[in-house]
Amino acid sequence: MAKKRSQTKARQPRPQDGEIPVVGAREPCPCGSGRRYKACHGRSASHAVTELVQRPFEGLPGECDWVALRELVPAATVELTLKDPLPEGVPSVTLATVLPMAWPALRRDDGSVMIGLQNDTSSGDISRDLADTLQRALTADPGTPVQGRRVPADGPRLQELLDPKGPFEPVVHSGFEFWVPDSEHATPDVTASLERANAAAIPTVKLSGVDAAYWCETPDKNHLRWVMPHAEEQLLDALARLHAAGRSSLGEGTRLVGSFRAHGLTVPVWDLPTDVTAEDIEKPAAEFAERLAAALATDAPLTADERRARGGLTNRQVTLS
Repeated sequence: MAKKRSQTKARQPRPQDGEIPVVGAREPCPCGSGRRYKACHGRSASHAVTELVQRPFEGLPGECDWVALRELVPAATVELTLKDPLPEGVPSVTLATVLPMAWPALRRDDGSVMIGLQNDTSSGDISRDLADTLQRALTADPGTPVQGRRVPADGPRLQELLDPKGPFEPVVHSGFEFWVPDSEHATPDVTASLERANAAAIPTVKLSGVDAAYWCETPDKNHLRWVMPHAEEQLLDALARLHAAGRSSLGEGTRLVGSFRAHGLTVPVWDLPTDVTAEDIEKPAAEFAERLAAALATDAPLTADERRARGGLTNRQVTLS
């Protein structure tokens, strides 16, 4: 005869959905159903964290620069301002394009926190992944890195943790020396990682006269890559109008060659001669910004030449994310 199940156990209340923690996919679900997590509450949690957020940085100060630092800039840092006061013992929080050993975050010996932006993420929402990493870094032991993990589906996003009125002012570096304040005492692994990163870094400069425009130097030619906040269709129309009119260049020998699509924003790209520096392109970029503003304000239908120009730009568009 089958043994009766304990009535006391049967009457124990199961946790509500919002109280169920994230566990390993093959572990028993904490709700008490007896099924594995991935076949129970893990289904909805997995869907929530893998659904792609097209503009993960929308609503943050400097959205265009967030995109540039995530996809285009090798070495840069930004001081972040949180909504809440920093915990005791944490003097500052810094966003970095990359950290040594590709760590998601690092709590330094002095208690300061560094967050790496160019890392693989476990979900479709980079903002939620970074917020989870930031929260764990704030309570990590000084002198330790923070490893990646699968993010809870109901965790906060950066938009909930960062001050919406705080400044976002990237500082572009020529190398990754900001990793190690005291390079003489860096571990061999960090030193080797620093050397590899510096060797691969493309020289990059942020223009000062316009927002989110970055000059970079490559062996064959230089480039300007400019992250723009405008709606993609409207921006492509405006660029096509300028291109068809012969007004899309940034001076002699320069050429608008296409664009990237990254995190919901469009990034026009210009080829520049190798002797054109970032300083040389400051004034032409500011003048182009004025021409673009006028083209964006035009709502007349595209002419045949403008439609052809738009088709050419669209054909040369590459999606980064």
